[in-house]
Amino acid sequence: MSHALRTLATGVFSVQRSVTVLPLLRPVSAVKIGGQQRSRSDGVKGSESQPFDESLLEFLVCPLSKKTLRYDEKSNELINEELGIAYPIIDGIPNMIPQDARMIRKSGSTEKPTES
Repeated sequence: MSHALRTLATGVFSVQRSVTVLPLLRPVSAVKIGGQQRSRSDGVKGSESQPFDESLLEFLVCPLSKKTLRYDEKSNELINEELGIAYPIIDGIPNMIPQDARMIRKSGSTEKPTES
């Protein structure tokens, strides 16, 4: 009887496997708390958030409209005036994911229709 058949018939076999340990949670550099983007270094003494390099505005465009963006130093965001959305900057790195952008004004027409 072959070794494979004998193993199946007796039900005795050994299993070799390699185990790779993966962390259950990924490290998070920023989270949204109450609708605000918070950095891991927020509120920690001596940890300064890296400043945004404004020379990047020459190359960065909105991923949705492909239009140029404006840097707002007060809110630390890149603003798309046309669409009314703001992309957060976390530790000096722009987060250009549209799902993470914040609406800064209501979309759609606010004018009342005229009666004819």
